[in-house]
Amino acid sequence: MTFTEPIRKYILSGLVAFVVIGLIVANVMASKQDDKFKINEALYTQAIQLQSTGDMAGSADAIKNVLKKEPNSEMANYAAALIFAQNGDMKQAAIHMQKTLDLNPYKVEDPTFMIQLGEIFAGAERFEDAKTVLLRCQESAWAPEDIPNYQEQVATLLAHIENSLKEGTKNE
Repeated sequence: MTFTEPIRKYILSGLVAFVVIGLIVANVMASKQDDKFKINEALYTQAIQLQSTGDMAGSADAIKNVLKKEPNSEMANYAAALIFAQNGDMKQAAIHMQKTLDLNPYKVEDPTFMIQLGEIFAGAERFEDAKTVLLRCQESAWAPEDIPNYQEQVATLLAHIENSLKEGTKNE
């Protein structure tokens, strides 16, 4: 089957039109995604600023708005966990820390995250989970520069957890 010159032109014109339409659609979709990202970033930034100024209720509301729009955001879940922990809602903080870990399993290699996870689990009375996390911290022998007495903090938290577990069995 041979194509005549007009048929070749139609095929080429159709391909060019297909590519141009595809580029236009991609550009429109990308600009909508950029707008969505800018809005979510602004909400996230607002939550962090409110937290840093001490407005914990406002920061909790702002981070909840971010999580409604981006429930699978690692950064938003991590920030939410820290905000809820500062507000004293350790059970909610533990849920968001666990989700952060589920979204990014490599967080187990981050010493700061791990000690925060252990503290939050202990605060949420998830003592077995906290013990597992803190034993991992102890076994890894981390000594981050930004937390000079890291291993001492881990040992103190482990002792607190052991006491809590012993008291829990005495009360039962």
